[in-house]
Amino acid sequence: MDMVVELFEKNGLLVAFALVGAVMLFAGWLSKSLTRGRLQGSAIAILLGLVLSYVGGAATGGEDGLADLALFSGLGIMGGSMLRDFAIVATAYGVDLQEIRRAGLAGGLSVFLGVVVSFVVGAAVAVMFGYTDAESVTTIGAGAATYIVGPVTGTAVGASSEVIALSVAAGLVKAVVVMIGTPFMAKSIGLNNPKSAMVFGGMMGTTSGVAGGLAATDKRLVPYGAMTATFYTGVGCLLCPSVLYLAVRAVSGG
Repeated sequence: MDMVVELFEKNGLLVAFALVGAVMLFAGWLSKSLTRGRLQGSAIAILLGLVLSYVGGAATGGEDGLADLALFSGLGIMGGSMLRDFAIVATAYGVDLQEIRRAGLAGGLSVFLGVVVSFVVGAAVAVMFGYTDAESVTTIGAGAATYIVGPVTGTAVGASSEVIALSVAAGLVKAVVVMIGTPFMAKSIGLNNPKSAMVFGGMMGTTSGVAGGLAATDKRLVPYGAMTATFYTGVGCLLCPSVLYLAVRAVSGG
C-alpha cells in the first residue's frame, strides 16, 4: 500500500486526470439513471467537484480542497491557472468566424453592458454592507464582474487585502451560480445557438462559469461563450480601475 501511495504522489497530475475522469463517468451514470438525461452529466460533475473540494478542505484545514492531500496534489496543477488558460485558448480554435460575424453589435455590446451591470450590482451590495470609500466599493464591484478583475482592480486602486479577498469571494460565488444555473435557464432564454452563447458569455463574463455552464448545456456552444467571456475579463480589467473607479469617486465625493 505504501508503494501505491508513493507512486500516486509521484504522478500527481496523472492521478488528477484519472480522478476527474472517474467523477465524469459517475456523473454521466447519475444523469442517465436519475434524471433520464434532463440534467447534464457535466452539471452533476460540477456539483460533485464542489462537494469533494469542501470535504478535502474540511478534512485538512487547508485552502485548496483535495489538493491539500498529498495523494491528490496533482489537482492543484490541473485546476490551476496555467491549464485553465490553455483550455480557454484551445476552445477558441473551435470558433466559426461566420457565426462571430452574425453576432455583430449585440455580441460587442453585451461585453460592455455585462461589465457595467455586474459592477453596479456589486458596488450596491458593498454599500449595503457598510463600505463607503471609493476603493472598497470599486474593488467589490469589480469582483462581482469576475474574481480576476477584482484583485486586479483592488491592487490598482490601493484597496485593503481584506476587501480584495471579498472581491475574489464575490467572483467565485458568481462563477459557481453561473455554472450550475445555466442548464436550468438555457431553454427559457433561448440559449441554443452560437449567437446567443456569445451574448450570454458577454453578459455573464465569468469564463470558468460560462464554459462549465455551457458544457453542461451544449458543448458545441462552449467556444463562443468562452470567447466573449474572455473579452469581458479584459474589458473589466481596463474599465474598473479607471473609468468606473472615477465614476464611484465622483458619486461618493471621495
